[in-house]
Amino acid sequence: MNAALREILSPYRHPCGGLKLTVNGEACVLRCSGALWLPGRQTLIASDLHLEKGSAFAARGQMLPPYDSPATLARLEAEIDALDPRAVVLLGDSFHDSKAVSRMDGAQLARLERLAAGRDWIWLEGNHDLDALAGALANPFKRLPGRVVETLALGGLFLIH
Repeated sequence: MNAALREILSPYRHPCGGLKLTVNGEACVLRCSGALWLPGRQTLIASDLHLEKGSAFAARGQMLPPYDSPATLARLEAEIDALDPRAVVLLGDSFHDSKAVSRMDGAQLARLERLAAGRDWIWLEGNHDLDALAGALANPFKRLPGRVVETLALGGLFLIH
């Protein structure tokens, strides 16, 4: 795909206002990217990133381009750059399987560290990433930023995967 066409077709490269609504008393913006923005709390919420899905499929003989994690992190980074959130909540299934973090290269882990720097970075456990998060938080060589929780209450919102 040529650069001009890619620029036109890449939704995360263009400003995204989103749809404003109130949920249980909490002001929310449904972003074009699929993320949820809580402007009153300066909190960005994203779900089901499934990082390293391509490498998991490749290990099983299914060919999927290995660009899914960098592309997903680029979309997340675009939202963080646009909104400058105080907190980022990743609402489960951030990793495709239990070995996903170990397959991430140093550049991707460093990118996560940069994105999380100076923010409250919260991983909610999803069914795909219970083992991935536990292992990564305990491994000094593949350490993830932030903290892990099962559930999270933000005002009138109760978050669970």
